Amino acid sequence: MKVLLTGFEPFGDLHTNPTMEIIERANTWKVDAEIKTVILPVVYGECADKLIEKMKEYEPDVVVCLGVAVGRSSISFERIGINVQDVRDTGGTGVSGDNTGDRPVDRPIDPNGPDGLFATLPNRELMRSLINDEIPATISNSAGTYICNDTLYRLMHHIKRHNLPVVGGFIHVPASPDMVIDKTNLPSMSIDTQEEAIRKVVGKLSQMEG
Repeated sequence: MKVLLTGFEPFGDLHTNPTMEIIERANTWKVDAEIKTVILPVVYGECADKLIEKMKEYEPDVVVCLGVAVGRSSISFERIGINVQDVRDTGGTGVSGDNTGDRPVDRPIDPNGPDGLFATLPNRELMRSLINDEIPATISNSAGTYICNDTLYRLMHHIKRHNLPVVGGFIHVPASPDMVIDKTNLPSMSIDTQEEAIRKVVGKLSQMEG
């Protein structure tokens, strides 16, 4: 099985992004899957453009996109991407736009696209697997309206439009401790635990092949 695993560069007032470190570590994992990785730009449109380019190049069986959700305390499996771009819903990360300064409000991702598109990762099974291993995990019904949602929506739209035999979805990880060291009211999760969670997800997906 071929897995394309993606993360993001830093954004807003953040100086790091835990998904970058997870992606770096993923290149050393020993799992029953062939893993390719890519770091996506935090730019509306360009995020999914780069993802789709890598999908065409690599032809994966599964695409797992990772993003950080400051304020969340568990690994969050996103259920749906919605057809909107709006920087007003950014989870309190000091974001005033994407990394080019683009600040859309109520802008559709695709004016002719469906209102929402569901991820096809087996979210419930993956969530239960992590909980069984004592890693906090939930299913989320909102990927926001920032770059993570933009990426999820366009990923699933691309798969559906081209009728690709690809399973796809999006997972949010919490902030790492260094991101919230001066924000005592915000939860965090160590990079080691985040890495373990995503490695277990990839391992579980490889077992479910076919």
